[in-house]
Amino acid sequence: MKKYLQIVDRHKASLGTRFVNNFIDTIILLIINFILSFISAVIYNVTFIHFFYFYNNGGFLWNVFMGSVFGFVYFFFWENFTDGRTPGKYITGTKVISTDGKKPTTRQIVSRSLYRLIPFEAFTFFGTDGWHDSMTDTRVINYKNYESERQLKDEINSIGVKETA
Repeated sequence: MKKYLQIVDRHKASLGTRFVNNFIDTIILLIINFILSFISAVIYNVTFIHFFYFYNNGGFLWNVFMGSVFGFVYFFFWENFTDGRTPGKYITGTKVISTDGKKPTTRQIVSRSLYRLIPFEAFTFFGTDGWHDSMTDTRVINYKNYESERQLKDEINSIGVKETA
């Protein structure tokens, strides 16, 4: 069983902040998709390779599949390689951490990204935690408040400890 810190839950991001994170990241994903669609249309008009035509005209299931692939890659790379932050999380001052207070493992980030692919998973936040948080032992926290309390606790614990230069 993993260690679970109460400080993590005290600084969980609010539902409104999580909504803003998701909104910003969704807008960025839409912009990326628009750019890729434009590039594939240009490539198709130059090369007549049918894959690039299919990319823009593949139908509903193709769009769902490609949206899932891009969403997985987007969230995995941002959260794994930028210390648990996506552009939405940077803007709102939030961050993903493990419930034990450490940086999430790559396995946890992969799991978070896969859980997001479940249809209607976003509605699981109307409970206490969304599936991609609760099932992976991660939380999105207000980073500044969390760090302030953690630093304060470290300073209190260091009272009476002799400093060495």
